[in-house]
Amino acid sequence: MKRMVAALAVAVLGLTACGETSSPAVPGASKSGDLLADAPVAAAADILPGSTMEKIKQRGELIVGGSLDAPLLSQQNPTTGEVEGFDADMGKALAKYIIGEPKVKIVNSASETREALLANGTVDVVFQTYTITPERAEQVAFAGPYYTSGLTIAVKKGTTGITKPEDLDGKKVLAGANTPAIPAIEKLAPKAEIITFGTDPELMQALKQDRGVAYVQDETLLIANAQKDPSIEIVTKPFTSDPYGIGLKHGDEQFKTFVNAWLKKTQDAGLWQQIWKNSIGTVVTGDAPAPPQIGSVPGS
Repeated sequence: MKRMVAALAVAVLGLTACGETSSPAVPGASKSGDLLADAPVAAAADILPGSTMEKIKQRGELIVGGSLDAPLLSQQNPTTGEVEGFDADMGKALAKYIIGEPKVKIVNSASETREALLANGTVDVVFQTYTITPERAEQVAFAGPYYTSGLTIAVKKGTTGITKPEDLDGKKVLAGANTPAIPAIEKLAPKAEIITFGTDPELMQALKQDRGVAYVQDETLLIANAQKDPSIEIVTKPFTSDPYGIGLKHGDEQFKTFVNAWLKKTQDAGLWQQIWKNSIGTVVTGDAPAPPQIGSVPGS
């Protein structure tokens, strides 16, 4: 199989290659502020001396590896400057749990830079549709999973002949660099020519420019893209089950235990479900799904 790697979006190390923005913690200033007004806050005894939690609390800001351009998940509002969406609000909820207010700085990362940003301490956590895999778990730790999605296929409206992943065989197919879409395509359509980019906007542009006939990505991202851009359409149901994890620095078991405890409290309080309804649930009909069981997949 022939693979082309096009235009890696950012360098691997350092903030100089990453956009960043801070989310103001102003109660009532946004839907997120209202949503998180009653979010859980950790007891003082849970912020252990010398721990990652204590360092974050003393800093007064949680640094999150994430996106600024992912609709419904983590997208910067051009009017308010606030980053909104499911992943963004989950990061704010964790910040409130640690600090007492939802104060977050988003470092805009790409799929091929997340491991490095965690390893070198540039970010505290990653909320970015970060699918847990055994291979990634060798480099980073994962709390969660906190959400389950699956891969599906988007094409330009009017494209015919693609109704299942096997139909991608022999075609040019777009996928995110260092994402589970690549091995899935290799398995189901081994003769496909995979063309990769570092960010979702780049991949969407490439699809519209006919640089690939199809784009394989998480359903959550493609639903948002299709809602925003009627020139594309989703042509399959999810054909994988991809659990999203909260990326943490490898080896920090204390912080992983703390984050998992926060996630359980968030789910039990119904806040997880409210965050879903406020973001993904605005375009997906029905009640909020049941959150995945914490620690339920290899690598978590």
